[in-house]
Amino acid sequence: MNHLDNLSDIDAANVVRCARTLLRRPLLRSDGPDGELLSLVYRHRAVLQDLFAGLLGYRLVVERRFARLYKSGPGHDDTRGVLSMSPRGYAYLALTLAVLTGIGRQTLLSRLVADIRSAAVEAGIDAPDDVTERRALTAALRHLVSLGVLQETEGSVAQDVTPQEALITIDTDLLGQLVTGPVGEAQSPAHLVELAARPGPRGIEHAVRRKLVETPLVLYADLPDDQAEWLRRNQRKETALLEQAFGLYTECRVEGVLAADPEDFLTDLSFPGVSTVARIALLALPDLVEDESEDPPARHVVAAERIREVCAGLVEDYPAAWSKQFTDDLDRLVAEVTELLRRMGLAVPCEDGWSISAAAHRWLPSPDGDPEREQPEPVVVPEVPSWSLFDEENVS
Repeated sequence: MNHLDNLSDIDAANVVRCARTLLRRPLLRSDGPDGELLSLVYRHRAVLQDLFAGLLGYRLVVERRFARLYKSGPGHDDTRGVLSMSPRGYAYLALTLAVLTGIGRQTLLSRLVADIRSAAVEAGIDAPDDVTERRALTAALRHLVSLGVLQETEGSVAQDVTPQEALITIDTDLLGQLVTGPVGEAQSPAHLVELAARPGPRGIEHAVRRKLVETPLVLYADLPDDQAEWLRRNQRKETALLEQAFGLYTECRVEGVLAADPEDFLTDLSFPGVSTVARIALLALPDLVEDESEDPPARHVVAAERIREVCAGLVEDYPAAWSKQFTDDLDRLVAEVTELLRRMGLAVPCEDGWSISAAAHRWLPSPDGDPEREQPEPVVVPEVPSWSLFDEENVS
């Protein structure tokens, strides 16, 4: 099934561009990032709706002002969340959405916050008015501002969590399109997570293809047996399909399939990076993926103490290379390094520590210098003259 066969080369390229943009920005609006493409999405809406429904089992709603791609939920995988949002922030986001459904088109920020706290009490959630809670609530409100659901008509939702008054306008059209999970069917929060992550109409086909599109790495060891068998049988077909429909290049290995975007547009987390955490995570990989067996597994276990030891060694070896906030707090550094590897799909927590993916071999670095602590003291060698004043000279 090819949704692009009947299109001209130009139209096919535009559909792929729109599809990639919608994968990156499932809520695309005219006044938001990449909003200039909304008219193109509207023009090709029928083809895009068929493409997403057929290939991924996703529903696409396209209006003049916005387009909304309804993806499946991540289930228990929390690596697809918004980087700036903590679990507490997500709790406030859910409370805010519940409050906004009955608050009208405009409200004062102070009233909105008061209603959110009242909703928390009603839901049996402790919501003290302290700095940590205000930061989490602010993150939820700022996220809704970034989506265009909340508009700061007068004043603003302060970034520094300092209480300030503001007049907030609610875009009720966008608000109605925000929630993707079947809230009315759910009997509990856990049930909602389960329902939102259900596979598409084509079962295994949609479930596996969604994994390939939404995550950079899919290991056979992480898939149920039926899904792993389906992917092994359909590797070549899926490779061509993902490249043609979404511009993704795939690499098939014994352990699984990696789908990469050569333009880095579809990723929300780049690796390696320039920060202290990203560079230490990169330099730690050679020691974390050591496996002398002839047939190394798709994942192998590394003790948490070993990760801490490797990070400590890198801090000691290259003391001038890192941010002081991390060299002074090794616990924080180790926590952020393992979290980065986890979000990249390179590490998964397990009972004995961390399970490191064989895909980490793709990034094994080669340091361009010796560790500073191991550099020997310079040896001063006295210069030996190549000639002497007493050398025999030819005197004419």
